[in-house]
Amino acid sequence: MSGHLLRSHAPISDASWKLIDEEARDRLTPGLAARRLVDFDGPKGWTHSASNLGRVQDAEISPLDHVEGRVRRVLPLVELRARFTVSRAELAAGDRGAEDVDLDELDAAAQRMVVAENAAVFHGWSDAGFDGIARVSPHDPIPCGDVIDRWPSHVARAVETLLRNGVSGPYGLALGREEYTRVTETAEHGGYPLFDHLRKILGGPIVWAPGVDGGIVLSQRGGDFLFDSGQDIAVGYHSHDADSVTLYLEESFSFRVASPEAAVAIVR
Repeated sequence: MSGHLLRSHAPISDASWKLIDEEARDRLTPGLAARRLVDFDGPKGWTHSASNLGRVQDAEISPLDHVEGRVRRVLPLVELRARFTVSRAELAAGDRGAEDVDLDELDAAAQRMVVAENAAVFHGWSDAGFDGIARVSPHDPIPCGDVIDRWPSHVARAVETLLRNGVSGPYGLALGREEYTRVTETAEHGGYPLFDHLRKILGGPIVWAPGVDGGIVLSQRGGDFLFDSGQDIAVGYHSHDADSVTLYLEESFSFRVASPEAAVAIVR
């Protein structure tokens, strides 16, 4: 575990750290949709600070005649952090074997991290220099309306658009919270689950994606959407007092779109 997380300074036993780490993983994993649909590279560690773009700036900067000098372009990683507190009494209860340690604030922090990461990947983060998948797609967004039974038509249209533009499959679908719930609860005429119908059209996964507006169909062929992980999400120590310990979830990453044409947004 990285030293910058300062975990050794926390008044937390090894058993409680193990519990916190396990709970954090359990609460983060289901919602980290972007990692399941794009190319994930890493983690490369806390000191990894920028992604190589393979390009140089246009300006020539050499101070000497007959010597050329150009600056390489990179995409800096950003750091995300979400704080939460844990009661010291609850931690002590866990050390005594309690099975119901209150970690509700950890759950809330995990959901904030999930939404922030997914939103950055799928909808962009301008101040970080990230182009979101839906934002830069050159294809017209497909309006979905309120009729959930029409989703097979929308997804088939998105897949056809990708095929027509030379983007091979299989394809995945990121669905926002509301759309995912409606799709999984709906059966078409004859009782056939809508979820299974969509999965057959796509040939790939359908992923619950908090932070996504509507849905996004994207190719799973690889090489189109690049997530560069420095520090993977980990729990660090911030401070404590007599009653509680303040911790945080932290990660560093960059994201870039190599092939904007490899995705189609489905919007409300």
